[in-house]
Amino acid sequence: MVRVPGRHFLGIVAFALLTAGCGSTGLAPVSYPDPSVACPGGLPGWKLEILDRRVRRDGSEGMQALVGNSIRQSFPGCQWDASAGAGAGRVQIEIHRFVANADGNSWEAAADWSVLVTDPSGRTLTEFDATEEVSRPNYRGSNNEKEALRQAFDQAMRRTLAGLRSVTSGAVLRLPGRTESEGDRFPGLRAGFVSHSSHETCRREPERSAGVGLERFSHHRTSEVL
Repeated sequence: MVRVPGRHFLGIVAFALLTAGCGSTGLAPVSYPDPSVACPGGLPGWKLEILDRRVRRDGSEGMQALVGNSIRQSFPGCQWDASAGAGAGRVQIEIHRFVANADGNSWEAAADWSVLVTDPSGRTLTEFDATEEVSRPNYRGSNNEKEALRQAFDQAMRRTLAGLRSVTSGAVLRLPGRTESEGDRFPGLRAGFVSHSSHETCRREPERSAGVGLERFSHHRTSEVL
């Protein structure tokens, strides 16, 4: 039997806890790659910044890793962060809520963050919110808090990936500061008509449930995890 000094033993335990998963929930990153969209906007490199803006930031590093790794794994064809190069765009995500509260015979969970995507010059390409609120019955013999959080996170991440994939190569390649002519903005004018469908925005306002009772930056209970 090998004896481990007390100080070294505590260090091993601390390291194991840090590497066991993303916070106390044990949630793992999700991955939803799309072969038709290798990278947002056709840019090969992106810098990803995850900011934890929650009121209580317990397990902040685990929360940031959970969101960041889910995005990186869903765009395996991209170069990220340090390997992205000087001409990389930027994806900034601000996390506002990731919480589950017991409410009678159910668990009310919310995953809520905002996304800002900019090109290499700093011009905004798209900006949207990814907000999902779920209610899960309190099933016997199940970790309902964890499962409610998993469902909310999965739905918010799917919304995030859809928003990133909506960034078009034309928006990235358009030179900033250029004054567009009417012919550039509305090619249909040259043919005698204007196509409205090509000018629709991709931003979608999130649908909020009136009965959830989970307000951003407001936690009435102490059951926030991660």
